[in-house]
Amino acid sequence: MEVWKSNMFLVIDEHVLFSDKADCCSTHLIDGDGTMNVAGLLKFMKEVKLSECGLSYAIVSIMGPQSSGKSTLLNHLFHTNFQEMDAFKGRSQTTKGIWMARCTGIEPCTVVMDLEGTDGRERGEDDTAFEKQSALFALAVSDIVLINMWCHDIGREHAANKPLLKTVFQVMTRLFSPRKTTMIFVIRDKTRTPLENLEPVLREDIQKIWDSVPKPEAHKETPLSAFFNIEVVALSSYEEKEDQFKEQVANLRNRFQHSIAPGGLAGDRQGVVPASGFCFSAEQIWKVIKENRDLDLPAHKVMVATVRCEEIGNEKYAAFAKNKDWCEIEDAVQSQLVPDFGNKVSLLLDTCFTGYDDEAAFFEEGVRSCKRKQLKEKLLQLVEPAYQSTLQHMRSETLDKFIKSFEDALNKGQGFQLASRDCTMSAMKSFDEQCKGAIIKQADWDTSKVRAKVSQDIDSHISDVRNAKLSDLTALYESNLKNALYGPVEALLEGAAADTWPAIRKLLRNETKTALSKFSKALAGFEMDEDAKKNLISRLEGYAIDVVEGKAKEEAGKVVHSMKERFTTIFNHDNDLMPRTWTGKEDIRAINKTARTSALKLLAVVAAIRLEDYADRIETVLIQALADPTNVADKNSNSQNPLATSKWDKIPDTKTLITPVQCKTLWNQFQKETEYAVTQAITAQKANKQNSSWLPPPWAILALFVLGFDEFMTLLRNPLYVLFIFVGFLLMKALWVQLGIGSDFQNGMVSVN
Repeated sequence: MEVWKSNMFLVIDEHVLFSDKADCCSTHLIDGDGTMNVAGLLKFMKEVKLSECGLSYAIVSIMGPQSSGKSTLLNHLFHTNFQEMDAFKGRSQTTKGIWMARCTGIEPCTVVMDLEGTDGRERGEDDTAFEKQSALFALAVSDIVLINMWCHDIGREHAANKPLLKTVFQVMTRLFSPRKTTMIFVIRDKTRTPLENLEPVLREDIQKIWDSVPKPEAHKETPLSAFFNIEVVALSSYEEKEDQFKEQVANLRNRFQHSIAPGGLAGDRQGVVPASGFCFSAEQIWKVIKENRDLDLPAHKVMVATVRCEEIGNEKYAAFAKNKDWCEIEDAVQSQLVPDFGNKVSLLLDTCFTGYDDEAAFFEEGVRSCKRKQLKEKLLQLVEPAYQSTLQHMRSETLDKFIKSFEDALNKGQGFQLASRDCTMSAMKSFDEQCKGAIIKQADWDTSKVRAKVSQDIDSHISDVRNAKLSDLTALYESNLKNALYGPVEALLEGAAADTWPAIRKLLRNETKTALSKFSKALAGFEMDEDAKKNLISRLEGYAIDVVEGKAKEEAGKVVHSMKERFTTIFNHDNDLMPRTWTGKEDIRAINKTARTSALKLLAVVAAIRLEDYADRIETVLIQALADPTNVADKNSNSQNPLATSKWDKIPDTKTLITPVQCKTLWNQFQKETEYAVTQAITAQKANKQNSSWLPPPWAILALFVLGFDEFMTLLRNPLYVLFIFVGFLLMKALWVQLGIGSDFQNGMVSVN
C-alpha cells in the first residue's frame, strides 16, 4: 500500500509553558507497546471530574506525521503541557503511544489525546500497525479529530497518512456505526495560495479516499458525511511567522468553546457515551481494534522506501537549487537572454536525475518512480520561471528586431503591406529558431501561447503603424484640399456674383477629383480591402465639402461687415477704382442704389449653401423685397411679405445659413451703418458746389463798376497806387498758398469733419 504524505496539518512549534499547565492532568493513556493504562485513565477521570459531566463533554484527538508539531499545536491551542520535540537535538520521536490531557479554559469539559506520529523511523518493520490502530481508536472515540498536515502535500497522490486514512475508513465502516466525527484538517506552513483554493483540492482527495475503500453491504451507498464532518483551517509557519501563527491559533481556540452546542464543531455528534462510562467504552474499543486481524497494513520496506526516496529527492532538489551554474543562469535570465538556455538547464537536470537514480536504485520500484516523478515536478516548477523569463526576453527581442527591420523597409520605399508581410515572416522564423535553443527536454512545455503573443505584438505594431501612416496620409491630403479650396472659395464668396456658386461647385469638383485620384494611388501600397478604401476616400471627399461649407458659414457670420466693405468700395470709388471727389456732378442717389444692390447680392450669395443647383430665387426675392421695398409694398399690399418666413423656397434647412427673416434684420442693420457715409457725401457735394464759383453775380459786378468808376479812374491817373495794390496782392497770394487757406474752405465755411 502506498503512503500518502499528508494532506494534514503540519505545525512546528516552540516550547511553550503555560501558567495553568498543572490543571491539564497529562496522562499516558496507551503506551508504545499498545497497552492501555486503565488505572491511569480512571485517575484522570477522577481528577478532572469527568464522570460528573454526563453528556456535556467532548473528546478531541490529533494525528499526523512524526515531528510535525502536533504536541506544540495542542499546547498552544488548549494550554496543555505535552512534551515537545527539541529541534536542536534533531528530528526524532517525542510522543510514544497516546497521551491525554484536559483542555484548560475550554467549556464544556474537553479532553484532548495526542497520538504518536505516523511514518516514524523508530518503529521496526513488523510494528507499523500501531499507527493504524491508534488512528482508528482516535476516530472511534473522538468527537473532533485534528489532522496535522503540510501545506505543500495538498494534491499529492502519495503523501503521508493517505493509506492510513484509507485503512481507517474501511475498518470504521465495518466495525462501527456512524457517529458524525468532526475531522479538522489543519494545514500547516500555509503559503500565499489562498485557503479557498487549497480547500477544494483537499476535500476532493478525502472524498476520493472514501469512494475508493471497500465497504460492507450496509454502507455501500453511505456518504462520507454520514460518518464525518470535514473542516479545513490553515496556519502560518510558527518559525517564520510566529505572531501570525499565534493569532490564528487563538482564533481556532475560540471555535472549541461550547463545541457540542448546536452549530458547534461537534454539535451534531451521535451515539455519545455518558461520561461515567467513557473508561469502559474506550477500553472495549481499543480491545476490538487490537484483536482485529483484517487491517491492511503496508510492508515496512514500502514505508522505508517512501521516506528514504523522498529524502534523496529533497537532497537532490536542494543541491540543484544551490548549484553554482544554475544560480548564475537564474540570475542572468532576470535581465537578459541566456544563450543556449535549454541545453544548459537540460544538462543540469540530467545530472540531478542521474544522481537520484543511482542512490535510489535498490529501493522499491513503485515508490522510487513515484518520488522521482515528484522530484521532476518540483525541479520543473523551480526552472519554469527562468524558462518563462527566457521566452519573454525572446519575445521582446523579436519585437525590437521586427520594428527596426520594418521601419528600414518603409524608409527604403517598400510597399507597406509587402514590408509588413516580409518582416513578419522573418521575425517569426527567428523566434522559432530561438525557441529550439530554449526547450528543456525533460519538460513538455508548449511555446505556442508565447508564439501567439509575439504574433499579436507584431500585428499590434503593424496596426499602430498602419493607422499612423493612414492618419498622416489623410491629414496631408486634407491639408492640400484645404489649401486648394479655402482661399479660392473665400475670394469667390467675397466677389458674390451670379455665377459664384456654380464656380465654387466646379472648383470643388475639380480639386476633389484631383486629390482623390492621388489619394487612391497612395493607398494602393496598403493593400486595403475595398470597403475600407472606399471609407477613407469618402471621408476625404466629405472633408472637402466640409471645407467649403465651413468657409460659407464663416462668411455668413460676418456678412454685414462684408456688405459694408462692398458698399464702401463701390460708393467711394469710380469704375477705375479711383477715389471719388464729390464735385457736385455725381448722381449720389444712383451710386447709392448700385452699391446697395451689390451688397444685397452678396447677402443673397451667402444666405445658403448651394453645392447642388437648387434653382433658387433668393437674389430676386431679396432685391424685390429690400432694394425697392416701395414697389413691393404696392404689388403685395394684399399678399404676405416674402421675407416673413424662416425657410427659403427649394433650399433644405440644413443648407440654409441666413433665413429670410434674418436677412431682413441684417439689411436693416446694414442700412443704419451705411447712412452716415451717404450723408457725408451729400454734404461734401453741397460744399463743393458753393466753393466752386469765385466770381460774384453779374449784377454785383455791374454795381461795382458803376459805383466805383471814380475810384477806378483815380487809380489809372496815379500809377503809384496801382503798384502798391499789385505788391499787396502778391503778399496776400503768398500767404493764401503758404497757409493752405483754399483747401480749408473747399468744403465750405464750416468743416463737416
